[in-house]
Amino acid sequence: MKIYAVIDTNVIVSALLSRHHDSATVKILDYLYDRVIIPVYNNEIIEEYTAVLRRPKFNFSEEMVCATIEAIKEGGVDAGRIDCNVQLPDPKDIVFYEVALAKEDSFLVTGNTKHFPKKPFVVTPAEMLQIIQEMKSSKHHLLSEPSVHYRKRPLRNKQ
Repeated sequence: MKIYAVIDTNVIVSALLSRHHDSATVKILDYLYDRVIIPVYNNEIIEEYTAVLRRPKFNFSEEMVCATIEAIKEGGVDAGRIDCNVQLPDPKDIVFYEVALAKEDSFLVTGNTKHFPKKPFVVTPAEMLQIIQEMKSSKHHLLSEPSVHYRKRPLRNKQ
């Protein structure tokens, strides 16, 4: 089973900061290392990951930063961008959205879904874990358009 996903920087930072090995963000990073999630990126995304992970406030070792970036590049897909006319609250987020659009059947995994248009492929880490579990139970090996109908139903409780 392989799932293509653009991973927002906040998910990676949260996973690396977490002390809880069972948190959704840590599991997303584990699936990335295990190559269940195939990261989709471009140079701009790699540059953002590198700059953010090297911020002194996070105190990540250079070894951790390099290992994380290398895992993403080594196991991932370097994709282009599809220009879209979408206005986002943070203009720096557009690259993540456009790269997700460029790779067919890919997701955008973010802790800030409200910063992106409501689309079935924009999911939280917890929603991505649910999708992975559903795929495992249905024995799908590669995400394809006919099999993603389940993404359209609400994945979290509305309040």
